[in-house]
Amino acid sequence: MAENKVQEAAMTAEDENHIIAERRAKLARWRQTGHAYPNDFVRKDLFGDIRAAYGEKSAEELEAEAHEVAVSGRMMLKRVMGKAAFATVRDVTGTMQYFLSPSEVGQEAYEEFKGMDIGDIVAAEGTVFKTKRGELSVRVKKVRLMSKAIRPLAEKFRGLADQEICYRQRYLDLIMNEDSRARFVKRSKIIACIRNYMLANRFMEVETPMLHPIPGGANAKPFITHHNALDMDMYLRIAPELYLKRLVVGGFERVFELNRNFRNEGLSIRHNPEFTMMEFYATYWTYKDQMNFTESILRHVAQEVNGSTMVHYQGHDIDLGKPFDRLTPRQAIQKYAPQYTDEKLNDEAFLRNELKRLGAPQPDYVGIGALEMALFEEVAESKLIDPTFIVDYPVEISPLARASDTNPELTERFELYIAGRETANGFSELNDPEDQAARFKAQADAKAHGDDEAMYYDADYIRALEFGLPPTGGCGIGIDRFVMLLTDAASIRDVLLFPHMRPEA
Repeated sequence: MAENKVQEAAMTAEDENHIIAERRAKLARWRQTGHAYPNDFVRKDLFGDIRAAYGEKSAEELEAEAHEVAVSGRMMLKRVMGKAAFATVRDVTGTMQYFLSPSEVGQEAYEEFKGMDIGDIVAAEGTVFKTKRGELSVRVKKVRLMSKAIRPLAEKFRGLADQEICYRQRYLDLIMNEDSRARFVKRSKIIACIRNYMLANRFMEVETPMLHPIPGGANAKPFITHHNALDMDMYLRIAPELYLKRLVVGGFERVFELNRNFRNEGLSIRHNPEFTMMEFYATYWTYKDQMNFTESILRHVAQEVNGSTMVHYQGHDIDLGKPFDRLTPRQAIQKYAPQYTDEKLNDEAFLRNELKRLGAPQPDYVGIGALEMALFEEVAESKLIDPTFIVDYPVEISPLARASDTNPELTERFELYIAGRETANGFSELNDPEDQAARFKAQADAKAHGDDEAMYYDADYIRALEFGLPPTGGCGIGIDRFVMLLTDAASIRDVLLFPHMRPEA
């Protein structure tokens, strides 16, 4: 079986090389005319607009009106039938059929068209008409090759089935796969809808640095680079949080940023080294206000983009229209794994042994709060299919969140889980500079003990807090994971135009 696949791949490569050689020969002949890769054609019409304007008209009306158009797109199908030829051509708005005959375009141009290949960019001028079968088409009077496709496309309309090629050669995937194009169009609409919702709620969009002198705002391993002119190491940002809160100190009371973060971590169906987040902050909001607002954003965008708050994702029906559930980590553990009693969850030795048994041993320096959260990740996280806020996180794993007034070992923090994965993270912001300084020192101690994801001590951020940060709530939403949800995408690579991949062998 493996030998057959190798032989098949070799034959395919040989066939492709033969096709490429033929197309390069055509291009060489075309260059001799002096018209290869022209740039003087003025496209005046798009196929989608033509369909909208003339699709409902009868053949007789179109014949009488003789609407002239100038169009161009990629040729996806070609049929030559003696003294007539048809081509299916696609632009950004959809497809349209070209109809060509020697009597309309001239014999020389007709012969040139016959030599064009599927994948070529072909421009045409002509009139709109309907065929006997009622298909809206362009009766071509002038035809031009605008760009030669040297490499052959996948077979006609069967699409591109090799998922790895789809990820590595997204341009080919977008040419061949309608579902892929539609997914990225939807992604664009989702982001636009989020942005409009934020602006409508009086948030100001800002941009903060991508290069940080000190990595901060999240527990993650950063990418390190070097700035030659300053002769200093710098870090691609893992989160914009500390800069956004500096802006709140400065008086911008509602800010958001929708942009990329970078974390030097593994690849998986839900992780990519660079990813899109939206972080937003509002003064005089608590983590409860942020939960309510986060819920409203996701519900609004689903309704606007998908036309429903009911999402069908990987075999699950998920209703974003009903109130999201709220559980503490312990409540979630005991809901899905009731064998873990309060007594067991309060026993550090038991938790360490149990996590070791589950294949998730924890370092000696972490406390019981971190152990309980590790157990939550092992036994409950993947079961949170319906939207669920997990609330009240331990202080030791929440260095930027405000401690609870009723229990100083917990913070006013939440994470939102949908379809078994984290989608958002937010909290009432810690605005006490002395408490924050102590938390940073604890993080520095953890880093000294080998925690390479622990935060650095950021003296300038402490100085900013000393000028006074109003009571503030903040949240970050993982845009890629939300797009996955609304497009029923199994992997984050399906919603990233150019996901990171291992080097090709």
